[in-house]
Amino acid sequence: MIKHVVCFKLKENSAAEKQRTKEMLCSMQGKVPQIQELFVGIDFLESERSYDVILEVVLQDRAALDAYQADPYHVSVVKKHMHHVQQSSVAIDCEL
Repeated sequence: MIKHVVCFKLKENSAAEKQRTKEMLCSMQGKVPQIQELFVGIDFLESERSYDVILEVVLQDRAALDAYQADPYHVSVVKKHMHHVQQSSVAIDCEL
């Protein structure tokens, strides 16, 4: 099992923009077949070092991660949106 985690710092970090981003990320559930589990959270501390939104996705294996990264919905809808709204992001992929 693989856990793919991405933290996003948004250009505009209003509550409404955070919620829209959460909904966009959650929209992958049921549309991206490689996803076994999906969690999206919104930061509430808003400290200087905080990121605004976290995405956690569980996938079967490295092949599923590669397929997820190339999935048409993920690439053309979600990634496109995220590249437009994010200031920066950090990611980690690890084995469970």
